[in-house]
Amino acid sequence: MMQKKLSPFQRFIQIESLSGTLLLIATITALVWANSPWGDTYQAIWQYKIGFYSDKFELSKPLILWINDGLMAIFFFLIGLEIKREFLIGELNSLKKVSFPIIGAVGGMLVPVLFFFILNQNPETTKGSIKFEIVFNRFRNR
Repeated sequence: MMQKKLSPFQRFIQIESLSGTLLLIATITALVWANSPWGDTYQAIWQYKIGFYSDKFELSKPLILWINDGLMAIFFFLIGLEIKREFLIGELNSLKKVSFPIIGAVGGMLVPVLFFFILNQNPETTKGSIKFEIVFNRFRNR
């Protein structure tokens, strides 16, 4: 009897596109909520302070910082482990198999930079990118 109640849930969890579907639903919900008359509550939740407290130590940060710094670090650590596993024993274990994803990754980094430089030819608009250009030129000259 318990298996019959869990089987639709288990089938839903086993769908490969589940994570993308949940992410899309969460994104649409957040966009609607943030742009609704209740948008102030949405912002208040992001600024809610969460932390650890003791007599000699206090670590209190807004929720948005915990997510951006803490959870994103964990996320990219897990992605790095997954990529390492694919390189060692997975589908990307030879140079022939890994060349296309590497070209795609490099292109994914260079194409936006090229678009930026092409679209921002006006010196008035690129004043903020001086630091980026200095760093870029230092690495290019090496």
